[in-house]
Amino acid sequence: MNEPKTTRGRLVFLLLAAVFLGPLALAAWMYHAGKLQPEGRTNHGVLLAPIVSLPDVVADSPLHATGDGHWILLYANNAACDDPCRQSLYTLRQSRLMLGREMDRLIRVFLHGATPPDTLFLAEEHEGLVALQDGALLVLLDNKKPADVTAGGYFLVDPLGNLVMYFEPDIDPSAMVEDIKHLLELSRIG
Repeated sequence: MNEPKTTRGRLVFLLLAAVFLGPLALAAWMYHAGKLQPEGRTNHGVLLAPIVSLPDVVADSPLHATGDGHWILLYANNAACDDPCRQSLYTLRQSRLMLGREMDRLIRVFLHGATPPDTLFLAEEHEGLVALQDGALLVLLDNKKPADVTAGGYFLVDPLGNLVMYFEPDIDPSAMVEDIKHLLELSRIG
């Protein structure tokens, strides 16, 4: 007489387990089978792969002394700093300011070519911007930029000196800041 109640109780338990665990098992199967993979990407910049360690490739670059355990947002321009260059420096500055309390973790670097920038302009408009000249680093960055994206953008370098991301020149600064904030949240360094 007690056996039908036990069987019924087990049947109810299995039914409840199937109701709660069934959708989870189905979703896991669909995800791993490739039927439920997310199509979009969450980053606005281009992740650079394979990882390039700048200290290993350009060991004598003055950029290494500048970083000092900080993230670096780098703009490289081999020509004279004309209006598009000045707009890029403005974007560089505003992006750092948009980081809010995290802005002290990021250093802005302007990597210029043989033509030195207007130091008065930099002092008045871009306080804290580090201006460097390094031909070997300019060549390396030009080679490591993905071929299918527009040149003249921004590079993000982690505190260990690794090239992490490339942002196209016409990127919305808030989109760039979104990516940088995400990396800063995940990072235990710098």
